[in-house]
Amino acid sequence: MITFLSGGTGTPKLLRGVRSLLPDKEITVVVNTAEDLWISGNHLSPDLDTVMYLFAGLADTTTWWGITGDSFTTHDALNAWGGGELLRIGDRDRAVHILRGEMLRKGMRLTDAAGLISRRMGVAATLLPMADTPVSTLVDTDLGLLHFQDYWVKHRGAPRVKEVVRRFAEPPKATPEVIRAIGKADGVVIGPSNPVTSISPILECAGVVEALSRKFVVAVSPFIGDRPVSGPAGELMRAWGSEPTSQGIFDLYKDILDVFVQDIRDPVKVAGAVRLDTLMRDKPASEALAREILKLVQGKTS
Repeated sequence: MITFLSGGTGTPKLLRGVRSLLPDKEITVVVNTAEDLWISGNHLSPDLDTVMYLFAGLADTTTWWGITGDSFTTHDALNAWGGGELLRIGDRDRAVHILRGEMLRKGMRLTDAAGLISRRMGVAATLLPMADTPVSTLVDTDLGLLHFQDYWVKHRGAPRVKEVVRRFAEPPKATPEVIRAIGKADGVVIGPSNPVTSISPILECAGVVEALSRKFVVAVSPFIGDRPVSGPAGELMRAWGSEPTSQGIFDLYKDILDVFVQDIRDPVKVAGAVRLDTLMRDKPASEALAREILKLVQGKTS
């Protein structure tokens, strides 16, 4: 079994390739939930849903958001009548948010709600929220303190970022399921997701770093030079006090790493790094990268 730490774009692209090489039941994904929020009365978990839709065969892999072919009747009506909904949410996607919201309001753990919904969708992989208690990533900007989704979607990442803030009522703690999934894994792969908003929230959950310290861990850099392959990771890395390069990524993860992977085009030289093609522009490229990463894990554990 391989366990992945995932956000909502970079790592799902890698998982798309892994699925061609491993049965879904041998894949566990620990997913960031620090971008979750309640919207229009329902519970949105963007990274969790992207991964779930991928394994259910529903993901829109052109945008890596929502369900392919979804309609937007409710969203359009809400906005036409003054709802002002920030995110463009499809109708079938919204049904998941409604269902999960009702489960949470009735006292169900997020882990149990995620497991129940994914099983109903026919997902054979194990998908685990990083924690059951709410965590939010906020961005302190020249427009004030914004939820990450507000910063990235409404303002398109334009405001100047001064600081990245994690907010919670109680410090997040990894669930027993997450700790077991790391402990049972043949290896753990930290995918090329945003290190500040997607991976660091998982690592900040109590128990995760300690569990990873006992495993073989591979991390894939999302940077080529001083630019991320996608998203606002560069600006956020600077606000996080880290160099926005593969070297900065390595420095963030080095205490738990066994192998660091960076792109063959990356001009930044990280000592000891394995060079692979990490762009994953299509499914064959995802499969090629996944094959090499699995070789690294299987070579160490065989």
